[in-house]
Amino acid sequence: MSKNFWVISDTHFNHEAILGFEHDGKKRGDDFDTAQEMDERIIDNWNRVVMPGDHVYHLGDVLFGLDKDEWMNRHWSRLHGKKRLIVGNHDNIKSLARGGWFSKIELWRQFREFGLVLTHVPIHESGLYNNRHGDKTDQKTFLNVHGHIHYQKSPTKHHKCVCVEQTNYTPVNLEDLRIIKA
Repeated sequence: MSKNFWVISDTHFNHEAILGFEHDGKKRGDDFDTAQEMDERIIDNWNRVVMPGDHVYHLGDVLFGLDKDEWMNRHWSRLHGKKRLIVGNHDNIKSLARGGWFSKIELWRQFREFGLVLTHVPIHESGLYNNRHGDKTDQKTFLNVHGHIHYQKSPTKHHKCVCVEQTNYTPVNLEDLRIIKA
């Protein structure tokens, strides 16, 4: 895999209220005064690392607000890369599919050859072994790359949160995450 696959989660574009949500004394409102300022920072950071031909897996919770389609029509094309969605708990699948903003929409994505499973919510550790029955004996363990938990720590060493709050509002390259080296 070349260095052209990226992941990001929980951008919550256009979501003014998220600026006030607090966890362990931290909130996005400490970094931004408005949702528009937050959106522009994420867009700038995204385009700084992602090139137009790259693939970006958005691990869910893309945007909020009453004018979602208007926001997507105005801003989505500004983001570099071919976007794919791993559905989050706040995503309207029908609306996002109808809009054609993503080349693919999935519930999860596995990169078996690199030891990665992409999801929105962290999955139970028993699902991170390279067989159907979760038998840990002589099996490769996968890293679950996920979102959903914002500022919280991932549940185990077999999980990696890529919520924007934990990645400086910037997509992360899959090469930096994979556990099975070429």
